[in-house]
Amino acid sequence: MITSGRNHLILALLFAASLACAIPSIPASNTNEVSTAAAQTALAGLREVPSATFEMLPTLTFTPTVTSIPLILESTITPSLTFTPYSILPEVTSTLIAQQISVSAPTNCRRGPGKAYEDVGALLVGETTEAYGRDPTSEYIYVRNPDAGVEFCWVWGKFATLSDSLLVLPVLMPPPTPSQTLTPTPVPSFDMEFIGYVKCTGWRMKIQIRNTSSQPFKSMAIVIKDETKEVELTANADAFTELNGCSISDTRDTIKPGDTFIISSPQFADNPKGHQFRAFITLCVEKGWTDGCVTRKLNFKP
Repeated sequence: MITSGRNHLILALLFAASLACAIPSIPASNTNEVSTAAAQTALAGLREVPSATFEMLPTLTFTPTVTSIPLILESTITPSLTFTPYSILPEVTSTLIAQQISVSAPTNCRRGPGKAYEDVGALLVGETTEAYGRDPTSEYIYVRNPDAGVEFCWVWGKFATLSDSLLVLPVLMPPPTPSQTLTPTPVPSFDMEFIGYVKCTGWRMKIQIRNTSSQPFKSMAIVIKDETKEVELTANADAFTELNGCSISDTRDTIKPGDTFIISSPQFADNPKGHQFRAFITLCVEKGWTDGCVTRKLNFKP
């Protein structure tokens, strides 16, 4: 009985072994190998993509271009001797149509419209000339100069008569006003010197005056002091007198430029010989010692 059971067991084992040989084996899944293969496949794909190249762009440098413009300095502006007028009204063309102009009184013709401009001619009664324009105030008219020299000039319209209306003339821009040249005021001056003394009932000092200015002298004042005796005398007059002793030898209303004249001082009671004197003499270009006065000082010993 036992032997029969063993036989059955052995047959069962043999049957199982035969089945194992008939069924092919299924390899076991290796997780690590699958992951490694996938990674290698991904890397291989990456290697097929060309690597990016970083390119440095050149740095742009701005270099400005400097164009040298010469600087012209004009230290002196020399006004032109001629003036080419132009209209300040846009509707007026550059072609000027002349009118005839005459005057009822002699009228100066100037470089510009006004007394500040130089006289360059004159339009006289009975003369006619061409008028080409007017200044913005319509007080002066631009004409052909009736005299030789500057070709065109401006006349005052007060005495003017035109062959047509003044308003028909175009308005012209005048030349710049000339700069004023200041004429210096003449300064009175004179020289003086002591030349002696004369005796009458007393003693008078004789002082010679020479006018060195361009203006005549018309009045005088004198302050003279005997410093030895401490005596001071004064006098003034609207004339000039020279005394010879007790009589008048010369008298004048004015001392003209370049003239020489001897002034006699007030009379001292004491003999001046050897005394020290000081004199202040004032000469004026107007009567009454009111204008153009100049004073000189003189020290002397007779």
